[in-house]
Amino acid sequence: MSHPNALDRALSAIHHAQAVALHTGAGMGVDSGLPDFRGPEGFWNAYPPLRHLGLRFEEMADPTHFGQDPTLAWGFYGHRLQLYRNTVPHDGVQILRKLIESRPLFAFTSNIDGHLQAAGLSEHQLMEVHGSLLWLQCTVPCCQEIWSADDTHVEVDMSQCRATGPLPRCPHCGAIARPNVLMFGDWSFIGARTQAQGERYHQWLNGIDLSRLAIIEIGAGTAVPTVRRQSEQLQRMGATLIRINPRESHGPPGTISIAEGGLSSLRQLEDRL
Repeated sequence: MSHPNALDRALSAIHHAQAVALHTGAGMGVDSGLPDFRGPEGFWNAYPPLRHLGLRFEEMADPTHFGQDPTLAWGFYGHRLQLYRNTVPHDGVQILRKLIESRPLFAFTSNIDGHLQAAGLSEHQLMEVHGSLLWLQCTVPCCQEIWSADDTHVEVDMSQCRATGPLPRCPHCGAIARPNVLMFGDWSFIGARTQAQGERYHQWLNGIDLSRLAIIEIGAGTAVPTVRRQSEQLQRMGATLIRINPRESHGPPGTISIAEGGLSSLRQLEDRL
């Protein structure tokens, strides 16, 4: 159980805040049952066939596979798409709504699973900095259009981590489609949707007093530090950072560190109301 003093300080910061920013990383989904890809072993435990190929997450999350070996690329992303659809988000967002009452809320996330929307947040209060698996784009790309993956279903043989059926195609040129996700070394990512989200996020920040902003950061690790950097940048500008992370809760001076999982921490804060 988290240290009572940290929980009390967090609750006080939320209570005195004018607005709340929810910043989330991969750890947010672990409490819903999504796999933790922390390190090669964690990734290979989730995708055993890729161990035999010697492929790490950083290598699979590379757009070149869609051109060189598209059945492998869609084996990986097709499985993840189905996994995210079949996994019910935990009730952390609902608990957070109780904690913040009527205060304005905006979410900044590196997750691509669409679970914040599924938990009730709207497109207009969300910044998905790495894009979303729920949208597709052309691999070429032949144009700057993206489209919903709602009707996309990819059959996958998980013994090989390969797609076995028809692959998604661009409706304009017929090339292989890919998720509208910012991958490693990705020069073909179509970023218009993410950019529009980012503009709304910064407009929201410009409309509040950052000294009265409480950031609740959940499950954002140092391996992909995008979310932590954003939190700490706002902290330097006066915001209060509540960092919830079972392994990496440390932060700059002034950080309220809760060394526990996200859902457990939110439930403990709810209990202290």
